[in-house]
Amino acid sequence: MTADACSTGRAGSNVSPTHEENRTIRRFAIFGAVLAAVLFSFCKDNSSGPETPELPPGSDIEGWKLVWYDEFDHEGLPDSTRWGYEPFPPGTVNEELQNYTYEREENARVVGGILIIEARRDFYENHEYSSARLVTKTKGDWTYGRFEIRAKLPTGRGTWPAIWMMPTNNYYGNGSWPDNGEIDIMEHVGYNPGVIHGSIHCDAYNWPAGTQKTATRNITDAQTAYHTYAMEWGPDTLAMFVDSTRYFTFVNEDTGWEAWPFDKNFFIILNVAIGGSWGGQQGVDNTIFPTRMQVEYVRVYEKEE
Repeated sequence: MTADACSTGRAGSNVSPTHEENRTIRRFAIFGAVLAAVLFSFCKDNSSGPETPELPPGSDIEGWKLVWYDEFDHEGLPDSTRWGYEPFPPGTVNEELQNYTYEREENARVVGGILIIEARRDFYENHEYSSARLVTKTKGDWTYGRFEIRAKLPTGRGTWPAIWMMPTNNYYGNGSWPDNGEIDIMEHVGYNPGVIHGSIHCDAYNWPAGTQKTATRNITDAQTAYHTYAMEWGPDTLAMFVDSTRYFTFVNEDTGWEAWPFDKNFFIILNVAIGGSWGGQQGVDNTIFPTRMQVEYVRVYEKEE
């Protein structure tokens, strides 16, 4: 800084600043610059509230607000901030034959914008079949909303893919299934190709008692083309869709948790089972492996107020 530029800073004197005065002036200049930057940053960050994440193309739906999604726009293992695993050995549930693995790319991976859940006959960990069961539990849990999953289903007799939801906490009745509910957005068994099932289970309505509430829809290319499997869930009804077609509705009877435990948080599950009490009713064709469910996206919406 020149002497002329700062001459008016000394009470109108024409005398040049001393060395100590120059140091003081520089300190004030630096402090002022830092303060201005902080204030500018604060005002910028708070002028219009937090930034809204950019919506995926084609994801906007009138009357609904997108609150959680995975477009699978990376490579490798599923995003650990969105997905966890439920690793079970064979026979843990429904007499299924697969070993559900943990963080194993052979069974769950993202490639080219697609989530692949792959069942294999590879004798991994001394079990004949391996697969994956991905969950959003504690990473995505919701009471009510619209849930959309666009997927292409695996082929072959013995496969049992599912897109479904289970309660985050179990505090009704016996503290377990079916008292606390289950929501099956999509189930399919390979020996009956193209038949899509949507169901709910609870204490009053469940498959062991033969009283489950369910419906089906025929989608002839479900194993060769992507379709959108969706569920809209509110305090009064649950409704299932394939693409834009509504084919199942379950109504809250207002008779208590026995018929409506669907008033608390549930999480999403994506899995491909092999065999089991339903999927294995006509055996397993060992020539089909590896076989996979492919998922283009998962989106969760809440009703706009």
